[in-house]
Amino acid sequence: MKRGEWGIVIGIGVVVVAGMAWKSFQTTQSDKKDFKIPFYSTASPDLQARAAELMRRENCRQCHTLWSTRDPLQAVPAPPLDGMGSLKDEAWLYTYLSAPRPQDIVPTRLKPEYRHPSLAYLPDAERRSLAQYLASLKVEDWYLAEVKKVEFEKLTGKDYVP
Repeated sequence: MKRGEWGIVIGIGVVVVAGMAWKSFQTTQSDKKDFKIPFYSTASPDLQARAAELMRRENCRQCHTLWSTRDPLQAVPAPPLDGMGSLKDEAWLYTYLSAPRPQDIVPTRLKPEYRHPSLAYLPDAERRSLAQYLASLKVEDWYLAEVKKVEFEKLTGKDYVP
């Protein structure tokens, strides 16, 4: 090799080694929390389809959010459904959805026109499917504390104390 060629080879080697050292430094300095999506569902595709149809028909998304960020200008402060299954079990959700007055189970400060409606008029199988689906909506453990805080404060207007 000629003298100039050796210079190019050495220059490329220095750049590669410097790049590897920089990447290694960045990796060791990264102590940020992993902000992967914390929401997931354990429901079967069939249950998801049935529940999606029920939620569409009953217009649940008019007040609640699911798998999305909340619009701060939204008029109704209903709790997000993300992670509902990490907060409540299927039996509790079925009882709540079947209650003639859901506010007797979960007192709320919302105006009467914004309170959760009773779904007791739905057939039993539909209420069970909806409760089963809501119970399948989970959140990762690291996110659960935030979900509990938001639900409690929206429903009661009081500060959440774990």
